[in-house]
Amino acid sequence: MDATHDKRLFLIDAYAMIFRGYYALIRNPRLTSTGLDTSAIFGFTNSLIELIRREKPTHLAVVFDVGQASVRTDDYSEYKANRSETPEAIKIAVPYIHRILQAMHIPILGVEGYEADDVIGTIACKAEKEGYTTFMVTPDKDFAQLVTDKIKIYKPGLKGGDIEILGVDEVKAKYEIEDPKQVIDFLAMMGDAVDNIPGLDGVGEKTAMKFLKEFGNIETLLQNTDKLKGKLKEKVEASAERGILSKKLATIICDAPVEFHQEQYDLDTPDFEKVKEVFEEIEFRRLYENLYRAFASAPVETAAVSEAEIKQVSTVTEIKGQVMQLDLFANFEELDQATSTKSNIEHNDHLYQFVDNPKAQKVLVSNLLQQKAVCFDTETTSLNELEAELVGMSFSYKKGLAYYIPLSENRDEVLQTLEIFRPFFEKEDLLKIAHNLKFDYKILKQYDITVKGAMFDTMIAHYLLNPDGRHGMDYLSEVYLNYKPVSIETIIGKKGKKQGTFRDADLRTQTDYAAEDADVTFQLYELFAPQLKKENLEDLFFNIEMPLMEVLAKMELSGISLDEKWLAQESVDLENDLKQLELKIFELSGEEFNMNSPKQLGEILFEKMQLDPKAKKTKTGQYATSEDVLQKLSSKHEIIKHILEYRTYQKLKSTYVDALPSQIDKQDNRVHTNFSQTTAATGRLASVNPNLQNIPIRTLRGQQIRGAFVSGEGKKIISADYSQIELRLIAEISGEDNMIKAFQHGEDIHASTAAKLFKIPLEEVSKIQRSQAKTVNFGIIYGQGAFALAEQTGLSRTEAKQMIEAYFETYPKLKEYMAEQVSKARQIGYVETILGRKRHLKDINSNNFVVRGHAERNAVNAPVQGSAADVVKLAMIKIDKELQEQKLQTKMLLQVHDELVFESPVDEIEKASKLIKEEMESALKTQVPLLVEVGVGNNWLEAH
Repeated sequence: MDATHDKRLFLIDAYAMIFRGYYALIRNPRLTSTGLDTSAIFGFTNSLIELIRREKPTHLAVVFDVGQASVRTDDYSEYKANRSETPEAIKIAVPYIHRILQAMHIPILGVEGYEADDVIGTIACKAEKEGYTTFMVTPDKDFAQLVTDKIKIYKPGLKGGDIEILGVDEVKAKYEIEDPKQVIDFLAMMGDAVDNIPGLDGVGEKTAMKFLKEFGNIETLLQNTDKLKGKLKEKVEASAERGILSKKLATIICDAPVEFHQEQYDLDTPDFEKVKEVFEEIEFRRLYENLYRAFASAPVETAAVSEAEIKQVSTVTEIKGQVMQLDLFANFEELDQATSTKSNIEHNDHLYQFVDNPKAQKVLVSNLLQQKAVCFDTETTSLNELEAELVGMSFSYKKGLAYYIPLSENRDEVLQTLEIFRPFFEKEDLLKIAHNLKFDYKILKQYDITVKGAMFDTMIAHYLLNPDGRHGMDYLSEVYLNYKPVSIETIIGKKGKKQGTFRDADLRTQTDYAAEDADVTFQLYELFAPQLKKENLEDLFFNIEMPLMEVLAKMELSGISLDEKWLAQESVDLENDLKQLELKIFELSGEEFNMNSPKQLGEILFEKMQLDPKAKKTKTGQYATSEDVLQKLSSKHEIIKHILEYRTYQKLKSTYVDALPSQIDKQDNRVHTNFSQTTAATGRLASVNPNLQNIPIRTLRGQQIRGAFVSGEGKKIISADYSQIELRLIAEISGEDNMIKAFQHGEDIHASTAAKLFKIPLEEVSKIQRSQAKTVNFGIIYGQGAFALAEQTGLSRTEAKQMIEAYFETYPKLKEYMAEQVSKARQIGYVETILGRKRHLKDINSNNFVVRGHAERNAVNAPVQGSAADVVKLAMIKIDKELQEQKLQTKMLLQVHDELVFESPVDEIEKASKLIKEEMESALKTQVPLLVEVGVGNNWLEAH
């Protein structure tokens, strides 16, 4: 280790990094099971661990602002007075971050009356004299003034982007200056809106750079104002005093009352146990492993580790007084167990027995039949239910007690054993509990066992209680039971070609793992069942979600036929379309380039064609060319329309046309998607492997993909689609008379809205007016403002604002309802659908207007989207029941948004179509008629 490398000090600007982490996750915040927003803690801690892993600093400290920066407010009371109040998530985060840093033995610095900048500046200057290279970890541009050969800015990458290190040359190039200290003059001239530094009147970034080239600093500029002209001269002279004050405010102090004692900054081995306690409290799982990995390879100062050992692949750390040799790649589990504050199978009282002979199994079944509620679980060779083989089953009806039934590799013998257990699975009044019950239901169905009667899925129960949370069994066990279950990977190995199956494990291992799963799930049931009752969610759970689980299981097992020839032809057609579009784009741009290179595309659009003089660049320095960026430029040049079309076709080809054939099951030549009830917080179903919810239908090319979904021989496809269900439901929920009447009279709601907005007779509404009204109708549901409406309709922002005002005048009760929803959410913290599905909105009272605005939009939209989901689910349950009772062969195959797809024998088409339409339209009793359009065809495209 060379001497230079041995003196690398990293000083982290705490609040800058905390805010950065928080805003990076603002659209998808991290929440604990109790609703605590840990985005800021996670963002900061993740960046810190990544810094240690990547840079292996020898010395490290984190610097916080402490109290008011009186050294500046004494001179200028308005300094930083424009700052909005700190978001709650950041206020909450700081104490946790302090605890994490203390557990990691990382110094926390700060000086009352001084800013973190001053403390960092002072320590950096003192460390420089001691021969250290200091890296100031911050995205703040103000620090550029401190940069020397031995002091640099270290900007961590955002969202996996590259880090950026700014030395003397980089700062000089960035600001076009001769000396980094001129950054102070740059800030003094142009001011700083973030810190409320006033600067000189009429001087912006470009003028400041020009002045620096000509005069060198603000003092020389102010001595030579006679060289300026016109209004600018007047403004600069009038604000000269303010400019000098601005320089003082912008100058980072390098003699704050703080000493640099280098031994305090040595990177030390963390107290892993204390870190783990904090991480478990805030439900950081993977981050702990990352922390260990980072320190295991970092040059930490510790009595237990010699310099020679540091360079080896493994490290020694002292935990609970024991010195353990921990291999970096193999033994993380040992560290995990040694530092865990959670109970596990080794420290928990339990009785887990295997029952492997028919006589004992019959006694067990007799015992199970006496219980009111029993948890069961299946162990299989695969997670794909269509190819998986049963390896065993486990049962539990009391905490700490569970039984495991190992099953033979011979299918006939498995069927014999299952016959013994059939009475248990088919007993109607015995509550059968499982986690992700649909998986077990489908597995058993493959062995001719149908689970009947009352059922309780702990995964779905938790989803209803906390729709925005995570629902995995291991996670829920750790959070709610403070118990860490055995990991399946410790038994079958990590994912990959070498991973084994559960069948390879010995009987004792199988028993412990499987019985533990049943035991844990039973304990979760005991927790969640009373909570569902308390939250008034029992009806929704037992009458909608659990019956729906059975319906979905049947749909998934049925699958749908795919016409591979159709897809092959579609692939050829799309390839031709892409080539034609490429030629058109090259013709319009005047040159050929790589269409799949955002860098080249950006250069063509923004440098050659100059489509946007204010074009934004990404962190990597290339122009942003994402879909939303291009959409805003669509009116600037026709090339944009073709580029967007090119991207759409390319996605269609790769995601669907070329990928779907690989999803066909070889046994029945059908595609079997999986429907998830616990993915979307709104209550909507999600579709995976393959995802059929996202097949685009607004373009002709997207619609063509539906032509590949075909009916079997002697059958037809029936498609039944709710018409404008969300609009109808918002009219219903809000009690908006004008909208309700329009629907009741069978009017075209968009034309009707246009007639009211533009105050013209219905028959005089133009296509453009109807289109604009349609945009407002749907936009209002999603909380769209004037800015977004203007972008979508081509109206000016003033016109869009007027249209929204006219809309609410037309539909006053709708406006009242929206205000009531927000007010109600503020008071009780959640909103509900027609059937009582809850959406918790923890940010509804946030002081951050961006965060609060998002929650307010959800307060209006979630009950509408969720009610639509409820109606579709109700319809699916009723249709499935009717099809069974009438002994029809028609099968429900797919649910995509507000549409249901069926496969029906030709002789049942008329009867089934009528039944489907009636059940969908009467799924829920409403004032507003629910309208369903039914179509029939040889494939989904023809039927829709």
